[in-house]
Amino acid sequence: MNKGFISVVSVLAGAVAGVGTVGKIAGDSISRAQKMSDKHLALFLMMNHWVKVKQEGKNLSSYFKQHDYKKIAIYGMSYAGETLIDELRGTGVEIVCGIDNNAASMYSDVKILEVNDFEGNVDVVVVTAITFFDEIEDQLSKRLDCPIISLEDVLYDV
Repeated sequence: MNKGFISVVSVLAGAVAGVGTVGKIAGDSISRAQKMSDKHLALFLMMNHWVKVKQEGKNLSSYFKQHDYKKIAIYGMSYAGETLIDELRGTGVEIVCGIDNNAASMYSDVKILEVNDFEGNVDVVVVTAITFFDEIEDQLSKRLDCPIISLEDVLYDV
């Protein structure tokens, strides 16, 4: 009878441990999915506001000219970064380079550098990765002597 009891307890302990492990994996997966969802919602809302800015006949180049930012770098060269390049093309605002952790696997009309390769000879760095702005600003401010601004702030200040 003791062996049967020990077997049942062992099975139950194994089941509890398995459920705990599956629960942790599922929880981690849900947490990652929630973070990605939050990131994409923030980007959608920013891009939606950008459309409204364009519908009002405004151009982001006015922000840069108003602040005397003639040479800029763009941090984050995904959709928002490429859209910013398109927005500023032919406006007199020079995009010196893009900055992205995946620079080696990206293509753009502008040179794309990794953070450690960026020299910082610009008037401002515009961060398009808005959900990570605080971490990026902290990282860049240790290396650069220029303002580091969020694209979201530019859009709401135009």
